[in-house]
Amino acid sequence: MRIDHLQAFDAAARLGTFTHAAEELFLTQPSFSRKIAGLEAELGAPLFDRGRGGAALTAAGEALLPIARRILADERSARRTLDELAGLRRGLVRIGAPPTLCVSLVADVLAAFHARHPEIELHVLEAGAHTLAEALEAGDLDLALTVTREDRPGTDEARLVPLLREELVVVATAQRPHDGTTLPDEVTLAELAALPQVAFNRSYELRASTDAAFAAHGLTPRIAVEGAEMDAVLRFVERGIGVAVVPAMVVRGRAGLRSARLVRPALERTVNLALRRDAQASAAAAAMHEMVLASVPAMAGPGVVPLLS
Repeated sequence: MRIDHLQAFDAAARLGTFTHAAEELFLTQPSFSRKIAGLEAELGAPLFDRGRGGAALTAAGEALLPIARRILADERSARRTLDELAGLRRGLVRIGAPPTLCVSLVADVLAAFHARHPEIELHVLEAGAHTLAEALEAGDLDLALTVTREDRPGTDEARLVPLLREELVVVATAQRPHDGTTLPDEVTLAELAALPQVAFNRSYELRASTDAAFAAHGLTPRIAVEGAEMDAVLRFVERGIGVAVVPAMVVRGRAGLRSARLVRPALERTVNLALRRDAQASAAAAAMHEMVLASVPAMAGPGVVPLLS
């Protein structure tokens, strides 16, 4: 049985549809279907019942699934062993993070890691906390950078190493706004609610924390743009459409933005390194782990406090 055929089978079993499984593996639908058909022909039995509702495992598929996953786990283990023998001259690191960290800490870490280990292949999963936890638990990630806050401390699915505490700040265009107003050095939550805001998509943990703060204080924010992703939020703010609440590290190096502290109340979050429980890291993943820890002190600055001793 070919590894790529088993990977396609596992993806379809997890996701329930050939379409989503093909997208996950970056395959066209016909190419994906040929892999499943090849595996079924080799085994002499159908593995899925195809219907409008998706693809459900047959009895043969149910029997094959645990075997296939053991084979795939052994294949990953073999790759890790060979990575170590290669002395980091080849290998793969799979790292996950939410969008708010991909534009700051993760970008810095990956740049430093790639400069030191240019032959190591890097795969990045940009997703929310729940998806990252599931991917880590399933063995689809080697490590992840996640965020927690007091009212949502995280899950037991991963071992968390707190890295730094980061304030949320209010950002506005660095240019003089059309209405002539300027952003003061500090903005209260009540003052923020009265300003036109560029609001993140509701799938963002950051949006959830700001919405919860407004609700807790009986405030209704004034929304100028609703449902934007990280890059769009920053561009809209730079063009003076409104202000936004972002993590302090996001503002660094962006000349088109200026920031103000959010006070009364201040909002903050903890950035963590999430690791699989009871899993032995490959040499490449261990090197990435060390790079993340080594990068934390350099993150210190306004609104950012490293937590590593």
